[in-house]
Amino acid sequence: MSAEMPRRPKIYHIVHLDRLKSIIADGFLWCDSEAAKRRSPGTVIGLPDLKQARRSRSLASHPGLSVGDCAAFYFCPRSIMLYILWRCNHQELTYRGGQEPIVHLQADLYDSVAWADSNNRRWAFTLSNASSGYFEDRSDLGQLHEINWAAVRANQWSGPKIDLKTKEGKQAEFLVERCFPWCLVERIGVRSQRCHQLVIQALATASHKPETIIVPRWYYPEWERRE
Repeated sequence: MSAEMPRRPKIYHIVHLDRLKSIIADGFLWCDSEAAKRRSPGTVIGLPDLKQARRSRSLASHPGLSVGDCAAFYFCPRSIMLYILWRCNHQELTYRGGQEPIVHLQADLYDSVAWADSNNRRWAFTLSNASSGYFEDRSDLGQLHEINWAAVRANQWSGPKIDLKTKEGKQAEFLVERCFPWCLVERIGVRSQRCHQLVIQALATASHKPETIIVPRWYYPEWERRE
């Protein structure tokens, strides 16, 4: 273990704010394959080719279960995927709206595992990006120390002096079969007051209303942009 593991690890999923209403109405955040079947309303973010690849990536800890059949979370905000959305310059990216309307859904890892176990849902965590063809996965909380927690916490994850293992480790994921319950989302992080207000509006009729906070440090500052 390259850094101390958090006592209560948190997990984060990023989603366009216009998808919140359907997530709240369904009571679940669906995996990519299920969301595609349901044609869930709202803006789809992410790279289409990677989404397709994840449907063919199987978990070693659960043979027959694909990554694309799992709701996916990172162990940190300000993920590398968010960076791609912020830069808007990836050739395979169809979404071009930047990071402003992207919200972070935060949950507790241990509570999430307890829910999965009690609802007969398989779960796992990976040590790197589950979209790649060489990731390792685990389904034993006793192996959480194998995650590169220093990389997970790192804000600087690329460059000539940065070990490639940092970029790989930062993309560790938590995966839960098919869906994740809305009731376990404990906080929603947003970038701006405007986005905060829109999230509050989306939560108006929800029975479960997670705390919504403005946390600019979960996003990339404009002065970091390199044209």
